[in-house]
Amino acid sequence: MKPFLDENFLLNNKTSQQLYHEFAKQMPVIDYHCHLSAKQIAEDFQFENITQAWLNGDHYKWRAMRANGVDEYFITGNASDWEKFEKWADTVPYTMRNPLFHWTHLELQRYFNIDKILNKNSAKEIYEECNAQLITPEFSVKNLLRKMNVRLVCTTDDPVDSLNYHQQIKADGFEVLTLPAFRPDAAMNVDEPSAFIDYINKLKNISSLQINSFEDYINALKKRHDFFAENGCTVSDHGLEKIYAEDYTETEIKNIFDKIYSGSLLNEEEKNKFKSALFYKFAEWDHEKNWVQQYHLGALRNNNSRLLEQIGADAGLDSIGDFSQAKSLSKFLNRLDSNNKLAKTILYNLNPSDNEMMATMVGNFNDGSVAGKMQWGSAWWFLDQKDGMTKQLNALSNMGLLSRFVGMLTDSRSFLSFPRHEYFRRILCNLFGEEIENGELPNDIKWIGKIIQDICFNNAKNYFNWQDLK
Repeated sequence: MKPFLDENFLLNNKTSQQLYHEFAKQMPVIDYHCHLSAKQIAEDFQFENITQAWLNGDHYKWRAMRANGVDEYFITGNASDWEKFEKWADTVPYTMRNPLFHWTHLELQRYFNIDKILNKNSAKEIYEECNAQLITPEFSVKNLLRKMNVRLVCTTDDPVDSLNYHQQIKADGFEVLTLPAFRPDAAMNVDEPSAFIDYINKLKNISSLQINSFEDYINALKKRHDFFAENGCTVSDHGLEKIYAEDYTETEIKNIFDKIYSGSLLNEEEKNKFKSALFYKFAEWDHEKNWVQQYHLGALRNNNSRLLEQIGADAGLDSIGDFSQAKSLSKFLNRLDSNNKLAKTILYNLNPSDNEMMATMVGNFNDGSVAGKMQWGSAWWFLDQKDGMTKQLNALSNMGLLSRFVGMLTDSRSFLSFPRHEYFRRILCNLFGEEIENGELPNDIKWIGKIIQDICFNNAKNYFNWQDLK
């Protein structure tokens, strides 16, 4: 019987173990999509305790606590940090076979050298030990990134963000490259006129441009896109239910803008056309600048209206949606490709029923200009676990080129989440190791070890044109 979470965790044979320990383990980390706070990096923030570092903003843990019968007072309410941690510790034993059980104990090991199982009985001791370490200089957020061998992170930033913290990070010379990603979801949100008008006012202020027409709106957004590029951005990102690819005319879009700008509600057809027009504009700009564009598709967000009103969005109220994806995605990518405006693209799906569709869709639009130009991204959100990662790797292998895959990302708000890269690497090495030992792949450790290192680091470095990273 193997010990829990020993050095060969998830590595089920000697070849898997060799691939991980000799090739994958030492590779640096590129986290090209996350939700870390640029402000906390710029200020080299120091967490007061493990609750602040671990539970604040972590909707994965919040969902588990609610499922375990924990009152919201101890999750997002006014309970003390110790009380919140205690409730999480009570919940951890019930997360058995959920990835949270693995992630929790990996993070305790990798950051704090704590090998104990977190539960009600160990909670106080672990809380105090983590806190004692967190208040030392070695556990500032910059040092947490250094500790995990992180070389680059891309945060997620709205076009109206000033990027002043990114500028501060660069001016300070922090060696972990911290870049913004252009995320214009709010700029497309025309479902509520009042919210859209508020957004226009923010855009007016940050762009110093008057906005009275659709042309003005586009000019202001383009100015922000240019500003992001000036500040090192080479990546865009969109979090959407589905791709918008409706046919429209310029006159229609101008009239739709005027209608919502006057405070009137749009019908569904008008919303979809307006979003389609903006969506295409953003993609054109990405191609123009040789950016990588990312599309996270399929989340059904904010399902619980009572809790949404009480605690807001991004609080663990989202689920997998069953949106139809293939037809509109094909139409959108084909339009860009036909006009020679298709940038390097990464697609992510939340519904596992779309796995094979996504794996084959990206193959439709590779054009030989760049190896792996069209990427099917790593298992995302609810699929970001052993079974989901394995299925994604297998489908990609069967229908594309796993060897060109740009690998893992955290998609996290926590500075303690980087062992997820290790988790992915162990699963990857185990897949290759098992097939080598089964005679399904050649027993050429050096060759396959190089493929693994490429997936862990080198492919992303080359794909995103971050050649200076080492």
